[in-house]
Amino acid sequence: MEITIPKTSAVMTALLRADFTTLWRNRRSVVMVLLVPVIITYSWKGLVASAGGAFVLSNAITLGLVAVGLMGYTNSIARDREKGVFQRLRVSPVPSWAIMASRLIVQLTMILLLTLVVFIAGYKLDNISMSATGYVLTFLAAIIGGAVYLSLGQAIVGRISNPETVSSTTRLVYFSFIIVGMFGELGVLGEKFKHAVDWTPYGTVKNILATSLEPATWNNHTSEALLVTVGYTLVFATLGIKWFKWNTK
Repeated sequence: MEITIPKTSAVMTALLRADFTTLWRNRRSVVMVLLVPVIITYSWKGLVASAGGAFVLSNAITLGLVAVGLMGYTNSIARDREKGVFQRLRVSPVPSWAIMASRLIVQLTMILLLTLVVFIAGYKLDNISMSATGYVLTFLAAIIGGAVYLSLGQAIVGRISNPETVSSTTRLVYFSFIIVGMFGELGVLGEKFKHAVDWTPYGTVKNILATSLEPATWNNHTSEALLVTVGYTLVFATLGIKWFKWNTK
């Protein structure tokens, strides 16, 4: 009896179709993730004149990326692992890398959609307009920045097996980023703390996003922030891969 092994392209197509279908069925959660940066964009309208449009948009996108990586990706991985989805996929003729690649492609699509929504909200609600080059570079910067939070989420879900604990941990980290990032950037917590925030995952991602919106402002500090961002991603991804288990046992 001859056994036919499906092509990798056919497997990826099937996985992507299933993952995008799941995303569509959970569209209320998607709307909530997209709504947070839109609210920030509108509520910070008064800062556009003093701090600049790039400051407002970069903070909104950064917090949106945190929500995608921590609240979206991490919780979905924990939920599916608990339900045994990964175990069933692994006994099928599907490469392990394809399972995770499909999930990551869906999240990268969410990152691009989130960035586009923030651009539209900034233009419609706050009259913020950037150059075409700035918009293109920011899409690339959003992917780089999003990789930090996806890898951080992977580390969390790799280290913690219980989905409820994963959910509570991601919420804690998410709100920590909001408090530390937003208030630290505004200098509410003091100048020393503000400088420290610049080198956190929130600060480095926000920095490269803000500079990408205004490419002429790129400097050595931004280059250093980019290198640190890549460093965070590599460390979190390495830990996430090392710790990750396909089941909760």
